[in-house]
Amino acid sequence: MTSVEEPAEALIDERGLSRLKWRCRRGLLENDIFIQRFFQNFESTLTVRHSLGLSALMELSDNDLLDLHLARKSIVQVSAELDREEVREVLCMLRKTH
Repeated sequence: MTSVEEPAEALIDERGLSRLKWRCRRGLLENDIFIQRFFQNFESTLTVRHSLGLSALMELSDNDLLDLHLARKSIVQVSAELDREEVREVLCMLRKTH
């Protein structure tokens, strides 16, 4: 990501973007496809806040992440700890890509 001092709405820098892409590699092809489309659509506008939300989602298992992508489960059903604004925003962005 970027340094801690940067505001959450600052665009993520190139190094942070590269790290985030590496962190988002998944074992389930469907998740990889959704994430690849996410980066194709939003890469140039991703903020530090988005990277925090996406990183939090990457802590999930592949099956839980896919269930969220496909709206088979809500964030609260998967993990109440993830029910945060930046996670909900990124999830909405991910869902726009399929």
